[in-house]
Amino acid sequence: MAISLKDLRRADDAVVLPPRILIYGPPGLGKTSLASEWPDPILLDVEGGRPMNVDRQAVPGFDADQLGSYDDVMSALGSLYTDDHGFRTLVFDTLDRFEPMVWRKACETNNWPSIESPGYGKGYVEADRFWRDLIDGFNALRRDRGMSIVLIAHSDIGRFDDPQSASYSRFDIRLHKRALALIQDEVDAVLFINQDVKTKEEDLGFNKKRARAEGGTVRLIFAEGRPAFVAKNRYGIPPSLRFDLGRGYAALSQYLPGAVAPEAQKEAA
Repeated sequence: MAISLKDLRRADDAVVLPPRILIYGPPGLGKTSLASEWPDPILLDVEGGRPMNVDRQAVPGFDADQLGSYDDVMSALGSLYTDDHGFRTLVFDTLDRFEPMVWRKACETNNWPSIESPGYGKGYVEADRFWRDLIDGFNALRRDRGMSIVLIAHSDIGRFDDPQSASYSRFDIRLHKRALALIQDEVDAVLFINQDVKTKEEDLGFNKKRARAEGGTVRLIFAEGRPAFVAKNRYGIPPSLRFDLGRGYAALSQYLPGAVAPEAQKEAA
């Protein structure tokens, strides 16, 4: 088919799709609580910890005992695609707890005793296709059902070999590097949650010093990468935002395409 300059589309004419967000960070800082603030959420609870929404009501969803396998998770996605419902946000909790299900599926399909059995990383290459099927399910819900996709993961501290400087430690997402690359390439934002902690050096005498942590009372959402952690976004979210429980989505919504601020949602209801 011939393409002409007459076929050019302006940004104003483009279809605005809901966001795909990955939220990660250390445990206990409110990742799932933040995700549950999105409009009309449904939770795929692979992790096993149903959160409360801002009105202190349990977020509806599929529990961990219903999602014991890769096929169970894909079936749940299928029901959200085909059944009538009013959910506008899918919350997936968590990717790292789901990853062993992907490995088991790859092993069952190939009659391997473990994901390492084929050797040379071939098991993880095979797992890619099951991750892609999951991503395709997310994208179908986003494209055809108008649902925002909010993925949750835990963080790890790992070594980063920077070709421009000495190696250093940083927070990263707790997934195998192949799966992580697939997910990071697909999402529109990777948000890192952590406390605002600073260190102060104490003089202990006898030429000894000790670093002491201070602060930690303020939680922050980081949307721009730094040497200490991975983050990104396509929406112009500032490098960091204060995160108060119950008001995290309100802080982010002004930057997200098609998002409605929580106050406007309540007025519409």
